Amino acid sequence: MHKSRKRKQLELDRKPQSESESESGTKLIKDPYPTHTRPTREECIAVRDDLLALHGFPKEFAKYRRDENQIQLDDGDAKETVLDGLVKTVLSQNTTEVNSLRAFDSLKSAFPTWEDVLAAESKCLENAIRCGGLAPTKASCIKNILNCLLEKKGKLCLEYLRDLSVDEIKAELSQFKGIGPKTVACVLMFNLQLDDFPVDTHVFEIAKAIGWVPALADRNKTYLHLNQRIPNELKFDLNCLLYTHGKLCRKCTKKVGKQQRKESHEISCPLLNYCKNSLYEIKLINSI
Repeated sequence: MHKSRKRKQLELDRKPQSESESESGTKLIKDPYPTHTRPTREECIAVRDDLLALHGFPKEFAKYRRDENQIQLDDGDAKETVLDGLVKTVLSQNTTEVNSLRAFDSLKSAFPTWEDVLAAESKCLENAIRCGGLAPTKASCIKNILNCLLEKKGKLCLEYLRDLSVDEIKAELSQFKGIGPKTVACVLMFNLQLDDFPVDTHVFEIAKAIGWVPALADRNKTYLHLNQRIPNELKFDLNCLLYTHGKLCRKCTKKVGKQQRKESHEISCPLLNYCKNSLYEIKLINSI
């Protein structure tokens, strides 16, 4: 018994210093910027409220709220599955929201079931999603997911993830080639309605701009830091609002598209109030 305890203690001692484990068995990842004390809880609430007043809550994300009995597709007739959400997120990589949704609709129109997608020729699959960009890469990723699921689980379904812990879900999804931390975080937050904070380009740039992470932070460390700092109950709304603001506010993005010109009114960006990076603040002021 004594030797067994000693062996277990040695195993615990060999765990990476960046990780510890809670009583529930969930890995606690060390904050990569422990001395960077922003954002505070109060700041998160203030930014959420300011963006909510400016934009209202984005309608496209309302269906993913936790108080919904089930996540519905846009037509309201069918439940959006976890596999639907994963493929949607894959298709959203390196393209616009409009194009990725168009690609998903085209995919489902050409191949109504995931069994149809798996049986399809790669070229046919590529043609179906070509409007979303990077068709060969994304088609290969989708095929790989489906093949792995069929081989390991015997069916094309990810609903079993609902019964797993967050760490187990991350381990499962990360097995698929081409599925990175942002995609996993999106599935966690939107489709599994768990507390996570995906960091896409919009969220990343705004987080740096308003000083929520150091100026030289990379996206992966930004993800780790914000998930440590932002209270769980604020993550969903704040993430959706930052993403929406990044798309629409021409003062917070280098690109000024038609939708941005139309919806980005000639008013001061509320995030100017939180800028601690003077160079970025000057840039924003000059763009007004």
